[in-house]
Amino acid sequence: MGFFDKLKLGMGKTKSSFDEKIANVFKSFKKVDEDFLDELEEILIMSDIGMDTSVQIINNLRNRIKKEKLQDEEDVKKALREEMKQILDVEDISLHLNTKPSVILVVGVNGVGKTTSIGKIANRLVESGKKVVVAAADTFRAAAVEQLEIWAKRSGSDIVKKEEGVDPASVVYDAMKITKEKCADVLIVDTAGRLHNKKYLMDELNKIQKVINKEMPEADKEVLLVIDGATGQNAISQVKAFKQETDITGLVITKLDGTAKGGVAIGIVNDNKIPIKFIGVGEQIDDMQIFNSEDFVKAII
Repeated sequence: MGFFDKLKLGMGKTKSSFDEKIANVFKSFKKVDEDFLDELEEILIMSDIGMDTSVQIINNLRNRIKKEKLQDEEDVKKALREEMKQILDVEDISLHLNTKPSVILVVGVNGVGKTTSIGKIANRLVESGKKVVVAAADTFRAAAVEQLEIWAKRSGSDIVKKEEGVDPASVVYDAMKITKEKCADVLIVDTAGRLHNKKYLMDELNKIQKVINKEMPEADKEVLLVIDGATGQNAISQVKAFKQETDITGLVITKLDGTAKGGVAIGIVNDNKIPIKFIGVGEQIDDMQIFNSEDFVKAII
């Protein structure tokens, strides 16, 4: 099964929600008028795209309908997909890992799938020919280190770890040293799940970043925020909070399979102007893929 098929299957609940509701709107209204657009706007809002983004999409769609005289269902759907795609194409979605070594710092709240995402991203990098080291800097949860060890082994990456409870920044420091010694291409740093309102955890994250910047000042650095796609509108507030504390370069959206809230990805990007770099729609090691906006909107509508 190709990734688009996996994406379409994984986004099935979101697609079913969109398509069924949109089809009902076309049945209810004999022409594409203001009542139709009001109903469509409500569908977008209820699909977790968010109020402001939904209004923006409908306003743009309204202008296109008038300008291009759209009335056919497929033409309106096509225009709607294009408006969504334009929002998602905020900037280059590729990882910028041109230096040797480069660093990927992975952050997020508890339970969003950070460690699993690291394993899957590491696997992609190893398959592309890169040597990868992962740092187990989540020292608060013993299970996190064990889980990361399993993923490191599966992906063919090296792991740097310490005993539970040690300063996470010291793990990162040792990991950077070993990364240089092994002439590895990429260091991926796992961090403890943290709520944005826990100041001491955010301070710890800042300390980790300072250590990285001091020891590898010339290295390319990616800061990836992992978001659980099933959390809906809560995900938007998480991004805004982390954005205040760290320079997020990209988003990883997980667990989109099994939820009807996949539309939240559009609202997140529109509100924060941060690109989605990876998307996860399954449990297998190859179910984390580079985000493709065109495939995404086709999988929804």
